[in-house]
Formats: sequence, C-alpha cells, structure tokens
Amino acid sequence: MADALVSKVLEELISIIASEIEQEVSLVVGVKKEVQMLTTQFQLMKAVLVDAENKQLKNDAVKLWMQKLKNISYDMDDVLDEWTTAIQKSQIMGDERVSAKNKWKVRCLICFSCFRFREVGVRHDIAVKIKDLSERLDIIFDEQRVFNFVSFQKETKQEVERPISASFIDMTKVQGRDQEKNAIVEKLLTESSQTPSPHIISIVGMGGIGKTTLAKLVYNEDKLKTHFETRIWVCVSDPFDEIKIAKAILESLTNGAPNLHELQTILQNIQQFLGGKRFLLILDDVWEENSAKWEQLKDCLSCGSPGSRILVTTRKEIVASAMGCIDIYEIGQLSVEDSWSLFSQIAFFGWSDGERKQLEDIGRKIASKCKGLPLAVKTLGSLLQSKKSKKEWQSIMDNEVWKLEKAEVDLFPHLLLSYNDLSPPLRQCFSYCAIFPKDHLIDKQKLIESWMAHGYLKETPRMDMETLGEEYFKHLASRSFFQDINRVDNNIPLEAILFGISCTCKMHDIVHDFAQYITRDECFSMEVRSSVEQSTEYIRKEARYSRIVLAEEGSLPDYFYDVKKLRGLVIQSKGGSVIKAVLPSLFSELTCLRSLDLSCCDIEEIPPTIRQLIHLRQLDLSTNSELKLLPEALCELYNLQTLDIGDCNNLEKVPDGIGKLVNLRHLHNSYTIDALLPREIKKLSCLRTLEWVNAGDDREEAFSLDDLESLNLLQGLLALMFLGKVSNVDEGKKAHLKKKKGIDTMHLYFHGEEGNWRINHDEELLEVLEPHPNLEVLNIVRYEGTVFPGWIMSLINLRHLKLVTFTNCEKLPPLGKLPFLEELDLVGNYRLKKLGIEFLGIETSNQHEISSSAVAFPKLTRLLLRKLEEWEEWDDGMNTDGEEDIANVTILPCLRSFNIFECPKLKLETLPYYLVRKLPGFEDCSTKEETMARARAQWQKAEWNQKICVIM
Repeated sequence: MADALVSKVLEELISIIASEIEQEVSLVVGVKKEVQMLTTQFQLMKAVLVDAENKQLKNDAVKLWMQKLKNISYDMDDVLDEWTTAIQKSQIMGDERVSAKNKWKVRCLICFSCFRFREVGVRHDIAVKIKDLSERLDIIFDEQRVFNFVSFQKETKQEVERPISASFIDMTKVQGRDQEKNAIVEKLLTESSQTPSPHIISIVGMGGIGKTTLAKLVYNEDKLKTHFETRIWVCVSDPFDEIKIAKAILESLTNGAPNLHELQTILQNIQQFLGGKRFLLILDDVWEENSAKWEQLKDCLSCGSPGSRILVTTRKEIVASAMGCIDIYEIGQLSVEDSWSLFSQIAFFGWSDGERKQLEDIGRKIASKCKGLPLAVKTLGSLLQSKKSKKEWQSIMDNEVWKLEKAEVDLFPHLLLSYNDLSPPLRQCFSYCAIFPKDHLIDKQKLIESWMAHGYLKETPRMDMETLGEEYFKHLASRSFFQDINRVDNNIPLEAILFGISCTCKMHDIVHDFAQYITRDECFSMEVRSSVEQSTEYIRKEARYSRIVLAEEGSLPDYFYDVKKLRGLVIQSKGGSVIKAVLPSLFSELTCLRSLDLSCCDIEEIPPTIRQLIHLRQLDLSTNSELKLLPEALCELYNLQTLDIGDCNNLEKVPDGIGKLVNLRHLHNSYTIDALLPREIKKLSCLRTLEWVNAGDDREEAFSLDDLESLNLLQGLLALMFLGKVSNVDEGKKAHLKKKKGIDTMHLYFHGEEGNWRINHDEELLEVLEPHPNLEVLNIVRYEGTVFPGWIMSLINLRHLKLVTFTNCEKLPPLGKLPFLEELDLVGNYRLKKLGIEFLGIETSNQHEISSSAVAFPKLTRLLLRKLEEWEEWDDGMNTDGEEDIANVTILPCLRSFNIFECPKLKLETLPYYLVRKLPGFEDCSTKEETMARARAQWQKAEWNQKICVIM
C-alpha cells in the first residue's frame, strides 16, 4: 500500500508546482525549495519501493523503515490537502464577496479583512509543517541507503513462496467434494460436436478453497484413466512461462527432461506425441490474464483428437475467460458437517475416544469459524493436534484467527498471493474493508464512496471515480475477495430497487481475518461497555482507521484521542446522550478524518465544531430520526463529496449554504420528505446523487423541478414527490430529465386524494417528465390521467415497471413490446375492464389476424395484478381453440411468477390456458378441461376476495 500512498503524494506535489506555473497560484512563502526537494525525494524512494516491499517480508528493519515512510506520506498528504483546501476556500470566499459587494459593502470589507488575517495564519502554519516534514523525510531518505534497495522501472510481484503441485493425492483425507468431482468428471466425459477441441473447463475459487485438491480427485478418477489415452499434470503458477509450461508437458509425455530451448521445437515434439490422441491436460494454478501469451500453446494442443479436454484451476474469473473456457465451475465452501469431518480427522489424529469426546463440542465451534474454507480447517486442526487441554482449545476459540501465529505461517501466505496480484490501488481498496465487522453486509455504493473519500480512486477525463470504483469492485469480486454478492438484477426485491438500495456483498470470515492481518498496524476495532473501561490491547498512535462500538453507558476513553491521525471512523452507538457528549471532542481532536460514519447513533444535534474536519469527504448521518437541524458550519467542509442524511425523517431543512460544497457528488436524502431543500443545490455542478425531491414545495427558497435543469450528472435514483402540487407544467419541462442519462431509477409520486391542494394536470406534467431511454426502473404512483404518455414505449432498457393507483385509465400502453421488461406490477384501478391484445403489444390486421410474428413480454418473469376492481377478463383473442398460440405468436415465454389479488369481477375462465398449463402441479394434466378444472378448485381455496392467489 505504500506505493499507492507515495504515488498519491507525488501527484499532489507535482500538481501544486504545475498550478504555480500555469495558474499563477503562489506557493506558501518560503517553502518552494522544500516542495521541489520533497518531490525529488519521493520520486527516488518510489523507484525502490518494489524492492523494499519484498524485503520487508523477511527483514524487520526494512518493515520499520516502510512504516516510517507510510506515516510521513500520510502526514504529507494531510498538509497538502490543507494547503489546497485553503486555496479553494479563498476562491469560494472571493466569489461570495463579488456576488454580494453591491449589497453589503461594509460587511464584506470587514469579513474580507478578517479572512485575510486568518489566511496569513493558515499559510504560516502550512509552511512550518512542510519544513518539518522535509526534515523528517531527509532522515528517512538517508536511512534507505543502509538497505541497498534496487530500483525497478516496473512493478514486480512480491516474493512470496508459491507451492508447487503434483497430481498425487490421498483420497481418504478429502471430505465433501464427491458431488463436485462427479459434476466435473461428467463434463469431461460428455462428447459434443458444438465445442472446439480441446474443450477447456475451469475450476474457479478463492485461495485455500480446494481447487487443486478437486482437480487431483478428477485427475485420478478411474473413468478418466480409461477414457483418455494420455493424462498430463502441469503446475503453471506465476509468471506464465510458455517455454517452461511446454517443457513440462513434453517431459510428462516422454518421461524425461528434453534438452530443448526453442519454443518452436518443443511444440513440434508435443504435436508428435499428442497428434490424433484424446488427452486430458490439467493446468493448475493459472494467473496470467493476457490471452495472447496462451495462444501459441493452445493452437499446438488442437492437434489432439475430438474429445480432448483441458482443465484449468485459477483464482480469477478473468483468467478463465482469457483462456477460452467453455464451462466455468465455481467451487463452493465445505458444508458444516464436512468441515467438522476434516477438522476432527486432523485435530484428533491418534487421540483416544475419551480425549476426543471431552473436546468435541468446542471443536465443532472452532471448525465453524473456518466458514467452509478447507485450508483454514486444516491449519486450525493441525494447530490443535498437539494441544489436549480445554483451556488451550478455548484460547483458540476466543482468539481472532488473524492473531494466531499458525495462521500467519500456514494460512495467510496463500491469500497473500492473491493480494500481491492486485494493483496498489486495489490493495488499498481491499485493505480498507478491515474496518467492517465480520459478516457485515457491505453496501457497494457506500463502499465506493468510502474509497473515493480516501483517495483510492483517481478520476480521469475518460472515467469518473464512481465508474472506476465499479470496476475495482468487479475486480475484487472476480478474485473472490467478496462473496454473497446480491445483485439488483436477480435477488433484490422490486421495492428495494425503487428506493435506491444498491448491490450488497460480504467477505468470507477468513478473508476478513486476512484484511485485519495486513492492516494490523493501521486499523483497530474497540467495544466500550462503560465509561471507565480500559482497552485490553495496544492501540498504535499512528492508526488510521477504526470502528468503535459504544454501549449505552459507554464513552470514548481519553487515550482514544491520542490517535489523532485517524482518517476513517465508524461509530456504532445506541445512546443519544453518550454520542452527544462525545461529538464536540471528536470533531476538535480528530481533524484528519476523511470519512465519518455516525449512522444509527440517535444523534439529536451536530455541534458547529464540525467545521474543523476540513479534510472530510464522506459524512454519514443516516437513520438519526431525532436529528432536526444541521449547522451551517457543515457547509464549510469544502472537500465533502458524500453527505448521507437518508432516513432522518424529522430533519427540517438542509443548510442554506450547501451551495458552497462545490465538491459534493452524492446527497443521499431518501425518506427526508419534510426537509426543505434550498435552491442553492442547483449550484452543485458535480452532484451525481439527489434521491428525493419535494416537487410540490412552494416555499420561495425551496428547490423546485426546474432547478434540476443544471444537474445533468445525476445518476441512480431520482424520486419526485408531491407532483400533484406542481402548479406550472413548465417547471417539469425545464427539468430536462431526458438529458440525464445516468438516472436508471425514477419514482414519480402524484400525491393525493386528500386535501384541497391537488392540481389535476397529471397528463400534461407526466408528458414533459420524459426520462432518458437508459431508465431501468419506473414507479408511477397515484396518477390521475386517463392515458399514459407515449414515451413509456421508448424506454427500451426498462426492466421493472410499477403502476400504482392509476384510477382513471381505461386501457394500458402495449407494454408487451418492451424488450427487456422483467417485472410488472399493476395495482389499484377502477376503470380497466380487460387486458387484451393491445396490452400484449400484438399487432393485428383488419380481419383480426396476426400481421406478423411476435413475442409478447419476451423477458417478463413476474406479473402482479392487484386491486383491479373492474377487471373482468383476459381477452387476447387467441386461446379459443385450446392451443397455446395462434400462428407464430409467443406470449410470456419466461414467466415464473403470476400473482392475482383482490380482483373481484375477474371471470376465471378467461384466464388463458397457455398460462395455466405452465403452473407447477399441472404437468400431469392431459387436457385443457382437466387443467382448468384443477385451477378453479385451487383458486376457490384461496378465498379469492381476501387473499393473494399465488398461482405460479
């Protein structure tokens, strides 16, 4: 991580020098030479960092030197950030003076004088800090000469010993892999003329999950020994050396070590031995992502007969894709029982039944800590094999895995291989995750915003930080650093999508232990149960990240404030009085914070001392229901990128000065509908997230629909509330929603039957609120128009549509034509009498014949029809003869869930047979009559008018 940190500081130093030249921004008086010298020294040290990173693994003195370098890099980053913030503040204050000079000349003159006085003081402080840092860096620079570091032009991987595998295995020592072995063996034996030869299959999974073991089981399967004429096992590892791999294949074929050196000659010999033969080649532990390096060897291996197979094991999905794998098999974790079987086999080896019985209960708990990771099970099992007292076993049970010496020696080196394969910025992103507790549900968007706050994501003209964060997340997920990824497109319910809940994930417990291990000097967690409680472990003053859990009677101990250089802090507290007492000291002492999470803390008030957190980029105040006001001092946090006030449902207003937060990119404000949004928000040209807008707020100072005009970078969710109170349709027109291509979820809420403030021009307003065709989720609620606008059918990327309380509509758009619509909810209507051909989007001629081939709702998987009070029939005009389709029309081919609720006038017999025959439990019905009779019997049991009738 030192490489990424030093690189960041270098960029800032170079940027400051460039600003002086190009923009005539004066450097702090007296430190120009220091800045140039610092730049040179950081550049020289960056050149030797690769060698230093490698040597610190075995040399404690180098490790200490690296820690010093990281500390001074952090400190330099803080000072440079303070410097650029002071410049930015000066510019913002100058803009304010210009805009107000005619109105408040005297007042501005006084403010300007005071500000200039403070500015001089700030510049002096910065100068002193830079000179101090320059002196410290001189010492570190001199110390590096002792280690004789070698300069590398390009980054190389850290020298971690890589295990070499062979095909031999004791099958009696393997637990829980029979099902997976049989599945892969079946794939290897299956003949297919549709796939190229050789057919490539990969086993993908995290380090220590058992990929090599599974490959060995497959390789030694008796069926494969007879099926393939030749079997070859090669351990590839990293780096990917074509000649070395080709030699290994040839050596296996000839049972000798050929004295050949040219790739051409080696490949010719391989072809002579494999030509026309059906072979199985195992390539174990592949890391190379560049498909070009594999092409020549792959072309050579095409000489085998049809049915030849290559089985690859890798930790990275991208490797499997690069190698042209037809089938990718993701290996799973061991079950609880299989973990226990493997653990007990190792831990209790040579024990008597009496000794085993005494420790079996606690042993099961220890095995469960490994969460199905075989390598962890083996590591802890072998650790406990020689320990026979309950006290020793309990100590292992109570300890974090990352603190065990055995884990450092036998477990973490395997994970370190994956970690070292990451780029320096990706290592930072992964390491940050140590701040979360075990089994924590990580919100992807919030995580990316944290990475932004800590400077891990470098924006470029072609890619913004959010997009880069998405790419980094995918990279880490594809390497199994994240798991249980709950993607919006298949697992998250529609209601969650509508209100902007993004993708979530978790970390495997052992991976989390590894993250804690590599950040053990920088990240700590602490639980405080009382105000007099003392920490049981040493906390480094140089720590940068922390998570604190405060009980109702707890309070931050005094020694916590010695950790003054914290950059990331998460506080979990359920005592409002506790957090109220803590915040003033926290804001005044921990002034280096970049991210601060105070969500769900029962906060009632934010003290104005928050203005001292000048480096803060991310502030999470969400779910503090007692919070009513935010101080104007918050608007002095000029670096703030993310402000989360979501679910602060008693918040009265957002500060008037929010327009000064020129770097704000994300304002999460869902469920704060009563909070006044000031019009100043329209000045925030960087803003990407503004979740809820009260479009009907008619107060003069309130943000309105037309203020959306300048916010063209908005993305994700946009919910427009109280549209029924919008008096001027032109406001909606000026919003230019169609230009906002980043918005993928839109919630349009036309409130109201109650009260006398409802303005009835819904059709005209909805017409001008046309979104960009990129929209994927649309929710329209309490719409009182008689028709829907035509632009709905232009939403070719729409996947989820929910129409709720559309009381006056007598017919619907041809929604069946939407090519990617997956979920459709129609809830609350008093005029719709039938769903027919128009709804399905099927075009007919004058003779009511199908004019061309069609697929109605080609992707729809879920359909909900609820409270359609006047709905009588499903009239598609095509099921009268009992056939599924007429001519070449297909209807709802992907439907899996069909729900009907409170539709009292529906004639059951009109529901089409082509839907009913697909229902679970109807497969054995031989005729249409039998199918429909059984359906009616089921519906009657469902108490039609009162309960949901789930029929698919």
